[in-house]
Amino acid sequence: MTERGLSVAELEREIAELRLRLEIAGKVAAIEDGGGAAIALAKREAEARQAFAEAAGTIAKLRRRAAQRLDKAIGAELAPLRLDKARFHTAIEPLAEPAWNEHGCDRIGFMVATNPGAPPGPLARVASGGELSRLMLALKVVLARGAPAATLVFDEVDSGIGGAAAAAVGERLYRLGERLQILVVTHSPQVAAIGAHHWRVAKQQSVNRTATSVAISRRTSLTGDFSARNRRTMSRRSCCSSAPSARRRSAATKR
Repeated sequence: MTERGLSVAELEREIAELRLRLEIAGKVAAIEDGGGAAIALAKREAEARQAFAEAAGTIAKLRRRAAQRLDKAIGAELAPLRLDKARFHTAIEPLAEPAWNEHGCDRIGFMVATNPGAPPGPLARVASGGELSRLMLALKVVLARGAPAATLVFDEVDSGIGGAAAAAVGERLYRLGERLQILVVTHSPQVAAIGAHHWRVAKQQSVNRTATSVAISRRTSLTGDFSARNRRTMSRRSCCSSAPSARRRSAATKR
């Protein structure tokens, strides 16, 4: 019993009843003031939407300017890569408001037309394997100046090409190598010829297992202290040879 003559059970019921009254009173107050709260929230929502729309609009303008510069720069890279008939275009499309996100209010995609008169289509769907490799190389060459990565790896970026086109790929890789560390897996002597260091990767198969070995070439640099101009001359000479020499063949990285 308490000093008021209540049992513990009765006191607990009074406390529960008091809590319920307080909860009901709070809900009634919220309903009575609901109009004002809704108005305040609507105002805040409108202000936030306006701020987002202004920021997204500014970003969209900057994106369109950057897209024009990117398209022009990549277009200049296509002809040397034997893609002179291809057209590259950065597509920027406005999103419906429900699709707006932290990246803005645009959908961005890379489009390409590889044949004259053909409409541009998504890069990954329209380009063939060899075309896609060279298009990605052109893109990385253009973006290399602001690349956050210190090392780039290309696996058979010269796939499906040879001769002058392979030499052009080697030249573009060399340009990337002026700013970044470039690792290239290649079967092309034209590409391997401009590398500063060479490793030969080979597989050896036996009855029960397959082993992969990596050997450093005895001649770790085909270019030595040659200037960039001499590197390019060497690349052009190698592409003109119909039968690469044994030295060039051994310099090419093989799987």
